[in-house]
Amino acid sequence: MTDELDLLRRANPVPVDGPCFGDGPLDHRAERGLERLLGEGRPVRRAPRARLLWGLAATGVVVATAATAVLGGPSTQPALAAPRPLAVRAHSTPVPLAQLAELADAAAAEGAPRLRKGTHVQTWSLGMAEGQPPVTLPEERVVRWRADDSHTELVVATDPRRPGRPVLTDTGGDPGLVADGHVLSRTTYPPSWSDAPPDAPPPHTPAALRAYLAETVRSDSPSTPELLDGVGEVLDHWTLGARESAALVRVLADAKGLRPAGQVTDRLGRPGQAYVYQGGGGRRMLILDARTGAVLGLETTFTRDDPAYGVKAGDVMEYSAWMR
Repeated sequence: MTDELDLLRRANPVPVDGPCFGDGPLDHRAERGLERLLGEGRPVRRAPRARLLWGLAATGVVVATAATAVLGGPSTQPALAAPRPLAVRAHSTPVPLAQLAELADAAAAEGAPRLRKGTHVQTWSLGMAEGQPPVTLPEERVVRWRADDSHTELVVATDPRRPGRPVLTDTGGDPGLVADGHVLSRTTYPPSWSDAPPDAPPPHTPAALRAYLAETVRSDSPSTPELLDGVGEVLDHWTLGARESAALVRVLADAKGLRPAGQVTDRLGRPGQAYVYQGGGGRRMLILDARTGAVLGLETTFTRDDPAYGVKAGDVMEYSAWMR
């Protein structure tokens, strides 16, 4: 339960350190979280994560995932408006992907860190409904695999931009507010195995990884947006090692239209280099570690206003921040 306790530590001011969980009583948020973590009842099925794929942005089609959630009552403002897009640091020097690939190769020479099945990711997804202001649905997800090929998934409602404040969720299809750190689901899955991407281990050579990503997105010749979709899909299953990250940078260096933009600080406070692709009504920003080439985050923003859904150019459609 190490990961679960770490999440609760960040989400709750009450210490969560051992069998007694500190010297003071648990507050109501910690009590609810621990009841869900330690309960032996039927596992809660995780609701599908709200994700607007690139094709939806290109055609202007949106999915209504949250409509009328408000803080307090009908006279107050809707909860959790769309966050600001990440800003590239002014006058920073963009690093070409080919140059970053050389740095990543050097960092991977010792072979550490290694590839690991499972993921730890913080996500923000924009929910929209016609005639309603947009809202964001922030979650943190930890997936860990066991030796017998079973795995666990923990999903927590939490937003590092607003620590301690209520978080909007649409679990079960009905939008509503929960306490920061609220456990949305904790599920154990039986042993499973597949030799098809993204379940199969990603390779660590550029040519093999390019073919792996193409199979992931089911395209013989994936476009740059499709490649970025594939990267997100793989990182939701695997935590890449140094060699896989280096190979990925080599693949991305050949992607058309993905240009270096400069230095950026991601939503978890980590410095990185930004690489941008723009087209089809949206902009993708890929954030890579400047020393190792590891993927830190991927952000999609609108580049056109859509008054019907209350979004403007520059609003964030979705964001993922991956952690080791």
